[in-house]
Amino acid sequence: MTYSRIPSMTLAIAAAIAMIGCSQKEEPKPAPVVAAPVAAPVPPPKPELTVQIGHVAPLTGPQAHLGKDNENAANMAIDELNAKAIEIGGARIKFVLVAEDDQADPKQGTIVAQKLVDAKVNGVVGHLNSGTTIPASKIYFDAGIPQISGSATNPKYTQQGFSTAFRVMANDVQQGKVLGEYAASQMGGKKIAIIDDRTAYGQGLADEFEKAVIAAGGKIVAREFTNDKATDFAAILTKIKSKKADVIFYGGMDAQGGPMVKQMKSLGLKTLFLTGDGGCTPELIKLAGAASEGQYCSLPGVPLDQMPGGKAFGDAFNAKYGQIQLYAPYVYDAVMVMVDAMKRANSVESAKFLPEIGKTDYQGVTAKIQFDEKGDLKGGAISLYQIKDGKWEYRETIGGSPVAMAKEAVKDAAVAVKDAAIATGEAAKDVVKDAVKDAADATKAAAEATKAAVEKK
Repeated sequence: MTYSRIPSMTLAIAAAIAMIGCSQKEEPKPAPVVAAPVAAPVPPPKPELTVQIGHVAPLTGPQAHLGKDNENAANMAIDELNAKAIEIGGARIKFVLVAEDDQADPKQGTIVAQKLVDAKVNGVVGHLNSGTTIPASKIYFDAGIPQISGSATNPKYTQQGFSTAFRVMANDVQQGKVLGEYAASQMGGKKIAIIDDRTAYGQGLADEFEKAVIAAGGKIVAREFTNDKATDFAAILTKIKSKKADVIFYGGMDAQGGPMVKQMKSLGLKTLFLTGDGGCTPELIKLAGAASEGQYCSLPGVPLDQMPGGKAFGDAFNAKYGQIQLYAPYVYDAVMVMVDAMKRANSVESAKFLPEIGKTDYQGVTAKIQFDEKGDLKGGAISLYQIKDGKWEYRETIGGSPVAMAKEAVKDAAVAVKDAAIATGEAAKDVVKDAVKDAADATKAAAEATKAAVEKK
């Protein structure tokens, strides 16, 4: 069989053509280069500004438990504020509490006040005691530093004309009046003895109490005094026992009130004991033991569970620090009110936010906080308590609402009617009677408005 052969030249030409064809295939185009996105410029971080708020209370001595309670409340407020990353005047604010111990001593109070001024704090919360708050207030006023107290109740604090002085609880004019009337009318106090500790708080409250007792028709059978370091009251109580008093009122703190109640029982006194906010604490019950049962106290404001933010505050405070001793909710509010004024002024400079404190309209834990022209809380209420089964049990609140204040105005006007009639005769009496009628009408209108608002809710 014969096969045809392809000439070698032909194969070479075919191979060459194939190679040429391959070489003419289109090369793949490179992928287009995509420019990387240009990152937006990152704004520089806002500057951080440290704002120092001073706090002063006794952290040593017999009142240290109260002072630490106040300091804990101030720290709690500071922690919450810092967690919110507050910005004021274009800067992020870091709040720092500068705590000082005045030992409840007026001289030490002025020393630490000057220390805070020298440290250039932006504001001060405190002091705890009226006796330290009042002398320190002059130092803060001279330096232009705002001061808000959550516990000093002596009226003199805000009666000195210092534009830097404010308080977020009722004062002792209000408290002493309620206590005196309550002792004379609700506690059956026909014969009443008074003991005070000679401090600005204790003596001041006792003075207001005495005025109210006399105005209510009660009789003061003894007025004695001790000091805020004493522990033995046998001589004073023995003297009072001979007077057969129905009620003993003590103006002072729990460190003396507790032992005093215990010694009353050991001396066989069946007299009722009444004290103000300084003794309205768990510590008094602890110090007095079983003798405390049935005794009375008062506290500015309403009970914690009736405060607008009381339950939430109480739960948070108890979880972090344990049982509230006394003034913690008010100190917390004092810090918040100060910072609220800074925010409204858009400045942390004392001179710039100070005017805003006086314009405060702040819903605090304790109450709706507004100040009068002196720096006192408007419409302060006073609550009364009695010890039952080893605990302070709430009894009632006097004052604080528009209706209650209107009723007080009617009562005061009725007294004015009597005084005017005696002084100037029947013509003046008729004029004042008209004023009383107008006040009574205002009371009725306020009560109806309050009722309508409640029903609307």
